[in-house]
Amino acid sequence: FQGIFVLGLPYALLHSGYSGLFLIILASALCCYTGKILISCLYEENEDGQLIRVRDTYEDIANACCEKLSPTLGGIFVNVTQVMELIMTCILYMVVSGNLLAHSFPYVQVTDKTWSVIAFVTLLPCVFVKTLKIVSKLSQLCSLVHFIIILVVMTYCLTQVHQWSWTKFRLSFEFEDFLISVGVIIFSYTSQIFLPTLEGNMKNPGEFRCMLNLTHLFACVLKTAFALTAFLTWGEKTKEVITDNLPSPLQILMNLCLLAKALLSYPLPFFAATEIVYACISRGSHSNYSSQVFMLGVRGSFLLLTLLMAIFIPHFALLMGLAGSVTGSAMTFLLPSLFHLKLKWKKLSYFKKCADIFIFILGFLCSIAGIVCSIKGILEVFR
Repeated sequence: FQGIFVLGLPYALLHSGYSGLFLIILASALCCYTGKILISCLYEENEDGQLIRVRDTYEDIANACCEKLSPTLGGIFVNVTQVMELIMTCILYMVVSGNLLAHSFPYVQVTDKTWSVIAFVTLLPCVFVKTLKIVSKLSQLCSLVHFIIILVVMTYCLTQVHQWSWTKFRLSFEFEDFLISVGVIIFSYTSQIFLPTLEGNMKNPGEFRCMLNLTHLFACVLKTAFALTAFLTWGEKTKEVITDNLPSPLQILMNLCLLAKALLSYPLPFFAATEIVYACISRGSHSNYSSQVFMLGVRGSFLLLTLLMAIFIPHFALLMGLAGSVTGSAMTFLLPSLFHLKLKWKKLSYFKKCADIFIFILGFLCSIAGIVCSIKGILEVFR
């Protein structure tokens, strides 16, 4: 919940004003609710009225909803969406890496695109990662670096309290910029693709709902505090990646920490995406040697894809807004509410049916509007 994309929240407040604070809270509540209904779709009642876990993954839920049309149609759609979200995350890490290198060494006459290529070279070993053991160790280091970054940024902001002014917040906002902010905020909360596996591996799954409530509450408080303190410190000068606002010596140090975090974060979504693609394509049809060669080809292709996308769309906030509008809305709002209505319609109360329908419509409208505005913003940058 407190990933690197939290660094884009102050920029989201710049374009959404007071409504951005409300959106951070609302997104937390809605994501918590859709997480709960998604997990409820894993269970069915037996003859004695007891809930039994009959499904294990997001893909299983999708297949159950689409079994009358095709036994695998729903799973294919979910897998494609998951891969899109994971790859979009990888692209964002690549964009951030190039951006951070450029701002850390401004006197070096090298473009952001060239810095992205340098980051790409450092990530080449990801092609040879075969197990999650290595990825998990990198993720532990990533969490430590992230804690240091957030602590330093908030400490600096608190030293500037005398400059804070609530007049920096706006009541009005540009509608298109606001919709991009919606995508940024949603993307910072997305976790639904991991929840079925997480719940299935809990020592006491009965505590899942309580865990989800607490984590979303703390995430909401921390996101709000971080975004608010950073925006009040810099106001209209707030940049896409908030560490770019720090004074020069501290900025370089934090950018290097962020660079380490981005590079350490990259292997997890990259590994997950390539594993899904490989499992869908191979289906055990290759020998051991050809299977390894094929897997290297898949990983190499995906690594190259993230580099090309980072080079052609080197804008962190616009890309994150697009990702949140496309895959974030689908996996977080649209699909959980749709699956819940499909599988539990007869057992849902009138209020819960209305809640699911409302979330589906809201997610659909935000997704369409966010996609249009993000693409328009990207095209304007190209022009």
